[in-house]
Amino acid sequence: MAILEILTLPDPRLSKKARPVTEVDAIQPLIEDMLETMYEAPGIGLAASQVDRHIQLIVMDLSEHKD
Repeated sequence: MAILEILTLPDPRLSKKARPVTEVDAIQPLIEDMLETMYEAPGIGLAASQVDRHIQLIVMDLSEHKD
């Protein structure tokens, strides 16, 4: 797994339109990287567009123990 760069405003890449996800299996590695990035940030959610992957995907963890 890898920590991804999180884009912040005013980065113009954040304005790109996200496309629908068509195959969940194909994005499993991205999901794992996004979760690792979110925990490192730290945060409770992260959208794929924030890591320069413009698909309609968000990861969230609202648990008390980040599990």
